[in-house]
Amino acid sequence: MEAYQDFAQVYDLFMKDVPYDKWVEYIEAIWKKFNCEPKLMAELGCGTGTMTTLFAKKGIEMIGIDSSEAMLSMAQEKAIHQNVDILYLLQDMREFELYGTVDCIISVCDSMNYILDEKDILKTFKWVNNYLNPKGLFIFDLNTEYKYKELLGENIFTENMKEASFIWENFYNENESINEYNLTLFIKQLDKNYYTKSEELHYERMYSIETMIDLIKEAGMEFLAVYDAYTFQSPRENSERIYFIAKERGK
Repeated sequence: MEAYQDFAQVYDLFMKDVPYDKWVEYIEAIWKKFNCEPKLMAELGCGTGTMTTLFAKKGIEMIGIDSSEAMLSMAQEKAIHQNVDILYLLQDMREFELYGTVDCIISVCDSMNYILDEKDILKTFKWVNNYLNPKGLFIFDLNTEYKYKELLGENIFTENMKEASFIWENFYNENESINEYNLTLFIKQLDKNYYTKSEELHYERMYSIETMIDLIKEAGMEFLAVYDAYTFQSPRENSERIYFIAKERGK
């Protein structure tokens, strides 16, 4: 089954411990450090819209982009429930289109790792550069090789809840730098006394810092910094997630 179909129904349930507020605060700190005060922003790989909703509630005009219709359906419901107006676009980030330029583009929760080919990363970066206002910021995170090799690869994770359960198997191919996620879901049906089973395959690719910096520059942007997540320190050997900051050079 295609990734993020049935998983969309229970994605927020299993992501309940993700520190989204901390992510927002960190991005705001990056803005302050690099003198960015965005009024209009887009998120690539917005998923169920938690981050777009949090920023929208702060008064920022938000655009959310994702290739999963099921995830965007959940995002729309969240926006209505939170009483915020967000434009959601069903698009592949490798060839996304906006109606105009924006002040900042973000991509978090390892969405960039889901792009498995360097050429597609470059295409994405070029579109980012195209739709950024002059001197606008591009902020994105990546899972690291340490995380794939030492924490995820060849490991199995499980969680059992009343509403749903999952079995999450990981296989990391060092030669191809690809981590395969085999996700088995058991989802309780509303007002029913049974669960349905579904399986999804997810793939993420590890990219080196050097590769990403080269691709940022090749796309026409200025590379500003790469940090260990939630800090302004250089990545460490055991960093699990890192953040890149790039800037539009000026149209």
